[in-house]
Amino acid sequence: MSRFFQSLWPLLTDFMSTAFFVGLYAVTGNIVLSVALGTALGIAQIGLERIKGRPIDGMQWMSLALVVILGGLTLLTRDPRFAMVKPSIAKFAIGLVMLKRGWMNRYLPPIVRENITENLIDSFGYAWATLMFILGIANLAIDYFAGFAASLWFISMAPLAATVLLFGTQYAIFRTIITRRIRAGLAVAR
Repeated sequence: MSRFFQSLWPLLTDFMSTAFFVGLYAVTGNIVLSVALGTALGIAQIGLERIKGRPIDGMQWMSLALVVILGGLTLLTRDPRFAMVKPSIAKFAIGLVMLKRGWMNRYLPPIVRENITENLIDSFGYAWATLMFILGIANLAIDYFAGFAASLWFISMAPLAATVLLFGTQYAIFRTIITRRIRAGLAVAR
């Protein structure tokens, strides 16, 4: 697995149950099946983390709560609007969590924490929060103005594309800084 993908993996897994719901619903058109299996995947992810002895952070618990609560409301009412608003609520809640200094530390390998300043790490943390708020607002607007089909397309494509773009930018900047610092350290050592 490439370093880029390996670094991106924890962030992608946080959103896996939502992506699974959207993909399954797009393929089957069955809201009950999609919500039930998306919810089961979210619960299984947390269970697997617990079995592995890994700590479950606030963002993971929040994502699971949204999947279970809004998924349950969707199943009870058979109204997909509850499931469709979940991405916006999740983005807003995640954006709020991302406003906390140091939230990114869970996702960063030691080499980054040792070589990148806290201020730069926190600046990217705020960039992530801003992205979440923008995606949440855009999702609500598309739900309201463009309808269900456009909303499904948006939540299945735009967040992933925006996440990969911001992550790629952050990765390139961090890698450049770390490479320069390591080279400078080697030059001093000689």
